[in-house]
Amino acid sequence: MASVVKILIFMSTVRLKIDVAGTVRDEAWREIKQFDQIQSADFGPQFGSGGRCNHAPDAPHGKGEWIGAEIRLQTPLLAQYAVSHYLEQDRVLDADVVE
Repeated sequence: MASVVKILIFMSTVRLKIDVAGTVRDEAWREIKQFDQIQSADFGPQFGSGGRCNHAPDAPHGKGEWIGAEIRLQTPLLAQYAVSHYLEQDRVLDADVVE
C-alpha cells in the first residue's frame, strides 16, 4: 500500500499602497525597488485605489491618487522584512501583512 504525503504551502501576502501622483500608467510601480525574496508581485486597482482616475490614460495621475499592489512571499518572517523594505521607499504610503 502506497502512502500519500501532502505538502501544504501557505504564502504570506503583503499589501501596498503606492503613491502614483505625477506618474503615467504603471510608472510608479516600475520605479519601486522590489524585495529580493518575493515569489510574485502584482499591481493594479483590484488591490485597492484612492478612487477612479478622472484623466486620460496617457496623462499623469493627480495629487493624492494611489493604487494597490500585492506581494507574495514564502514565509511570514520574509513578509515582515518586506514590509520594512517597502516602507523605506518614498512612493509607498502603506505596507501591511494580510492574514
